[in-house]
Amino acid sequence: MKPRRTLFFILAVMLILGVAWYFFPAEGLAVGGKNLHFPSYAEDKAPQAEEVDVDAVLNNVNKSFEMTCSDNLLDSMRFFRTYLKENPNRIYLPNDDYTFFDTLFSQFEQAGAQGKTYRVMYYGDSQIEMDRMSSVLRQKLQEFFGGSGPNMVPAIQPVPTISVVQRASNLVRYTVYGDANTQRASHNRYGVMSQFSQVVGSGTISFTQTNHSQAFDKAKEISTVSVLLGRNSKNFTATLKCDNLPAQPKTLAASDSVTLITWELPANVKRGSIDLRGNAEIYAVLLDGEPGVAIDNVALRGCTGTIFTRINEATLKQSFELLGTRLIIMQFGGNRMPGISNSKNITTYMAELEKQIDYMKRVAPKATLLFIGPADMGKSYNGKMGTWKGLPELNDSLRIMALRNNVAYWDMFNVMGGEGSMAQWVKHKPALAGPDHVHFTFRGAQEIGSDLAKSFTTYYDFYKLRQRVPSEKVIEFINLDQKEDSIRTAGRIRMPFYKPPFTLKK
Repeated sequence: MKPRRTLFFILAVMLILGVAWYFFPAEGLAVGGKNLHFPSYAEDKAPQAEEVDVDAVLNNVNKSFEMTCSDNLLDSMRFFRTYLKENPNRIYLPNDDYTFFDTLFSQFEQAGAQGKTYRVMYYGDSQIEMDRMSSVLRQKLQEFFGGSGPNMVPAIQPVPTISVVQRASNLVRYTVYGDANTQRASHNRYGVMSQFSQVVGSGTISFTQTNHSQAFDKAKEISTVSVLLGRNSKNFTATLKCDNLPAQPKTLAASDSVTLITWELPANVKRGSIDLRGNAEIYAVLLDGEPGVAIDNVALRGCTGTIFTRINEATLKQSFELLGTRLIIMQFGGNRMPGISNSKNITTYMAELEKQIDYMKRVAPKATLLFIGPADMGKSYNGKMGTWKGLPELNDSLRIMALRNNVAYWDMFNVMGGEGSMAQWVKHKPALAGPDHVHFTFRGAQEIGSDLAKSFTTYYDFYKLRQRVPSEKVIEFINLDQKEDSIRTAGRIRMPFYKPPFTLKK
């Protein structure tokens, strides 16, 4: 080929590529059922999303919960007013009702004095597996309200947790949800952990105090052991053996209802076993300590949170009543994201979740509900890692749905930093999320769990402050904007000199 033709060919190719670059749509072009991508002018000139500075985000989140101890009630009230109205890291409350958790806080405070343990049932997807997030919340709340132990666990634990070591023999596990390897029962009495273990003739459940490096101290204190069971045969016997303590058998008459067997031990124990004789459905084992608060982790890998209506209503209602469950947390949404391609899919999902929430209110009428939205999730688009399309809309829809149904909402997606944050959590040194750009590492999960605990206990701080201020003064001040505050505080609204009886600084 002559040099002139070669040059003309090269220039023609460059011209064609240049035209394609200028006019090719940034989102690609659908051809034959596939989406073709080509570097484009629109993509090149599109504003680039600013990378999330994870350290700055986490620092700002922590600062948003901090208030330096003050003898001035006015300063304290201003902090809480700003927190209630403006803090994006707060737990959002239905109708902005700052008294939403008051009954719950009152019960938590009274638990120790009454010798009771009130329970928090924490349902979630694989983000809470191994008791990662929930262990932090447990430790923090037990520091505030008392209580100890790893709390509720299934008889057979398929995924080890950081908070206790378990073994079981001669039991068969059935679950309402799981992969093809899990067994389904011929009925729907799956219990509060969405599973149960069948004992026929005899079986054993063993536990040992954890030595996991990530475990918290409170989880190692076990002095109260219980078994939640149902459909037991005549003379069903459960015998607890712990450390060097004498064996303690308990025998039951035949019953079709849910029963709670409890052993109060004279001291904390390091290990124990429960020998079972007879037939029964074992719904859960409770490894508690002193009276107070228990956080019960129920991790449902791959679950979207729409399985609870498949569980027998009478079994759940009896169980929640016996257990003293007063708060139910539902952390879902991420596993539905891959199946969402448009707003209609989100609307359908919201309707499904509303059914679950209505059901929870029926089976646990004494419990307050809190929904936690999904974390950011990363997906590669044209070689660049970004947030799953539709996730921000899903998160906003979940918050609206929850608040509309009188359920509190915690926005984990935006606490992380919002769009594009997961990629930076993965890159962070040390890593706060795994290479799948979906799951937190231990460090990341415990960071998020700590933020949740701080948001919750900040409402408790405000609850404590309000016990010493006339309610009409609280209402008047909270409803003021900052400008009115500066004008009126010196005159018509006077706050007394006040020293808080509790620590406001976290």
